[in-house]
Amino acid sequence: MKISYNWLKTLINITSSAEEAADLLTSSGLEVEGIESFESLKGGLKGLVIGHIVECAKHPDADRLSLTKVDIGTGEPLSIVCGAPNVAAGQKVIVATVGTKLYPITGEPFEIKKSKIRGAASEGMICAEDEIGLGSSHAGIMVLPETTKTGMEASEYFKIESDSVFEIGLTPNRSDAASHLGVARDLSAIINSANNNQELKIRLVGLNELQESNESSKVTVTIENHEGCKRYSGLVISGITVKDSPEWLQNRLKSIGVRPINNIVDITNFVLHELGQPLHAFDLEKITGNKIIVRNAKEGEKFKSLDGVDRTLKGTDLMICNEASPMCIAGVFGGAESGVTKTTTAVFIESAYFDPAHIRKSSKNHSLKTDASFRFERGTDPDMTLIALTRAANLIIELAGGSISMSPVDMYPEKMAPYRVAFSNTNCNALIGKEIDMNVVKNIITNLGIEIESEGSDGLLLQVPRYKTDVTREADVIEEVMRIYGYNNVEVSKSISYTAFNEPKNFDSTLENKTAGILEGFGFNEIMSLSLTKESYYPENTSMVKVVNPLSNDLNVLRSDMIYSGLEAIAYNINRKNSDLKLFEIGRVYSVNPNAEFKYAEQKQLAMFLTGKLFNENPYKLDQTSELSFLKAALFNLFEKCGLTNIKSIDSDYKNFDSGLNYTLNGKPLACLGSINKSVLKTFDISQPVFYASVEWNVLLKAFSKNKIEFEEISKFPAVRRDLALLIDKSIKYAQIEELAFNTEKKLLKKVNLFDIYEGEKLGNKKSYAVSFTLMDKEGTLTDKQIDHVMEKLITTYKEKLGAELR
Repeated sequence: MKISYNWLKTLINITSSAEEAADLLTSSGLEVEGIESFESLKGGLKGLVIGHIVECAKHPDADRLSLTKVDIGTGEPLSIVCGAPNVAAGQKVIVATVGTKLYPITGEPFEIKKSKIRGAASEGMICAEDEIGLGSSHAGIMVLPETTKTGMEASEYFKIESDSVFEIGLTPNRSDAASHLGVARDLSAIINSANNNQELKIRLVGLNELQESNESSKVTVTIENHEGCKRYSGLVISGITVKDSPEWLQNRLKSIGVRPINNIVDITNFVLHELGQPLHAFDLEKITGNKIIVRNAKEGEKFKSLDGVDRTLKGTDLMICNEASPMCIAGVFGGAESGVTKTTTAVFIESAYFDPAHIRKSSKNHSLKTDASFRFERGTDPDMTLIALTRAANLIIELAGGSISMSPVDMYPEKMAPYRVAFSNTNCNALIGKEIDMNVVKNIITNLGIEIESEGSDGLLLQVPRYKTDVTREADVIEEVMRIYGYNNVEVSKSISYTAFNEPKNFDSTLENKTAGILEGFGFNEIMSLSLTKESYYPENTSMVKVVNPLSNDLNVLRSDMIYSGLEAIAYNINRKNSDLKLFEIGRVYSVNPNAEFKYAEQKQLAMFLTGKLFNENPYKLDQTSELSFLKAALFNLFEKCGLTNIKSIDSDYKNFDSGLNYTLNGKPLACLGSINKSVLKTFDISQPVFYASVEWNVLLKAFSKNKIEFEEISKFPAVRRDLALLIDKSIKYAQIEELAFNTEKKLLKKVNLFDIYEGEKLGNKKSYAVSFTLMDKEGTLTDKQIDHVMEKLITTYKEKLGAELR
């Protein structure tokens, strides 16, 4: 949120610098994230002064140039070569001195340097209006009245406004500070609290009594949805002229990033940002039947908004309508047919209090975020409607002419009373951790606009105004006292109290840390992705969890697996010349099952991605490209460290794999591993292979939580490796070979590994698997006879069970 310091100073008489005021606001919880400089004219005419041409003669070597002597009030006149046809002695002109940076209407900014032109020295420049951004004419230099003071700053002469603009990081609970009035209120409370007085008062201007209405217009207001609209005020001003706003008003709006449109619209925007009360101006002629009706939209009703978009309304949308049709989405956005135009001569000005929940629904329904909805969603001040209406009406009459033709109407059936809060000084001191004098506390409370209804021996009964939507309990009032008193004014305690407690081991966080450590050891980097993704990734998935009011079509469902968010990260990195990636993410996936006891399901998963080269550029000529075996090694290293055994594998039917495996643990799905198919990669413009693994976290966690660390002595006897090259049918899986091996030799066989696969035309419907077998006896060194016996048993088993042949 942007706040103009010049604007603030019209509300409170503050003499601090912008930086000092920013520090005060930040210390009170309104964090000033930055201070920007604003100038009503780019460059602010810095370095430009009023000069008096005391001499002017033709350049001896150039017919179109003149040699001038210009007095700028600093002593010796400047020698300036000028090419303007209208330059003459005695003129008062604008002079850009050496070092000045000029911002012309067209072209790039440029700096004035001391130079020689056709042999003559030039110590500045006499300016035309287009060269300094004041106009478009380049017919000649600007000539000012003879009475203009020599040496005066051009910025002073042209009344260029300079301002400091605060960028405030407004938290959602501080709706009371969503205006210049709200920020001024905090600033005055801080300064008064520091001085323990109430001298710095808020001054609201433009609230003088409205002129008497001639009652030549009549608009009736009907509120059908009292829950959505709790107060509605308005009046009519006729005989207005719609035109550009005066410069001071345009500068106020420009300083906070609001584009001026015309005097009527600018006034409503000005009042919104000054007082925090959104207003809306309707062209009186467009109010069919002279009736304002506040009602809910009819389901499917059509409405064309101010941005030219035809919108289909929902039954929950609160609308401002005339007798025939909707004119405005209440508190959110105006309509194309009822807005103020250049031909408008009479306006109905609306100032209302709308229920925050209703406005938020409409804003979300139509993906519209406006300055008005921003404030209504958080809660405005119901007591501000008539004040803001008065301010706007007086400004309109001043800047657009006209007169009030209908007195203010104010529909307020159920008055919203202030929040009543009991406040204990003992509780305040206990919560803050310091004894604060009760007079100081009362001063802070009253400076914040909170009224003291009654006073007791230890506390106060308070009436908190409705604009403080987050101050409804004693703790909230104490927080208000604390932030104005100053967190830095509370001394740090010299002792620390600590209560020891015992809680069960959190296996989930332990496993997360262990997983991250293991994968980082393999060179993986952790990523964090949004759970929101696009529906188009899941064209055939009927179990998606859809977002009711998505921020965009790219974020309209919750992900049902983690592959797409990872591929988005890979594509992002590849597009930025970072193509060698090892990534992992621990996140959640979502699904919906209408027939289940719990309709929505949320599961945790581990996702791993591998692409590009395995090693960074290095002097050892290691440039191996990523392989599925590396990803499998990392995955099984994790399983081993978590104590998982008896893992089974079968071919994967995952639609996004070219080829892969599914792993189960005790009959439950544990993980999948494979190479992502090219059609999926093409969707993300990825041309290099990507390997992917996904682990069901809850299955892994359950096994990990039951895992007990056991220690055993390292064998004193060596292991022996033997290899077999088996010629088998293509239909046979490696998992069958492994399972048969361990069933055949349960004592001596420790490890089975597939280290090569060969398939060729000469083999026909066969394939060759190269398999290694590691044997070891903990009780002694294996003899050749023992080894040969085991290998013969394995060969016999493979021949009988699988029809294998040795190559």
